[in-house]
Amino acid sequence: MGVAGCGKSSLGARLAEALGLPFTEGDDLHSPASRAKMAAGIPLGDEDRWPWLDRIGEALARREGIIACSALKRAYRDRIRAGAGGPVVFVHLAVPEDEITTRLEARRGHYFDPSLQASQRTILEPLEAEEMGFAIDADRPLGEVLQVVLERLAQGFTDFPTTSSTA
Repeated sequence: MGVAGCGKSSLGARLAEALGLPFTEGDDLHSPASRAKMAAGIPLGDEDRWPWLDRIGEALARREGIIACSALKRAYRDRIRAGAGGPVVFVHLAVPEDEITTRLEARRGHYFDPSLQASQRTILEPLEAEEMGFAIDADRPLGEVLQVVLERLAQGFTDFPTTSSTA
């Protein structure tokens, strides 16, 4: 989880590979209307996100493994957990704003307008103590981030990877 450009997709794919689980890109679960809004630089509202979050929860309920999605608010994570019908581990990838800007400006072929970064940062709510998951500094090479996540999962989540997860 985290704002656009934090590395959710890259880490999610590598994490899924390391754990032998399927990977789903959460962006692929957005409606065409939501994609068009983001491409036009229009931030999504909760009414845009609820059906998307439901689709993510449903995918987790089907045991689809690792899913990369922003999960910016506690209410969004609660919705995902409810749809999943079981435990969900959230890994919050924290990256400084200037690095996110650099990454988004270099990204090609994605519908997300980099100007939306500010709106995502505004609504981002860090994981709360009772939520299953952890935050990690993701402003380092992907291999290092992956190793830290694997170590944290092994230390703190003894039932992982048999439960669904969101990166």
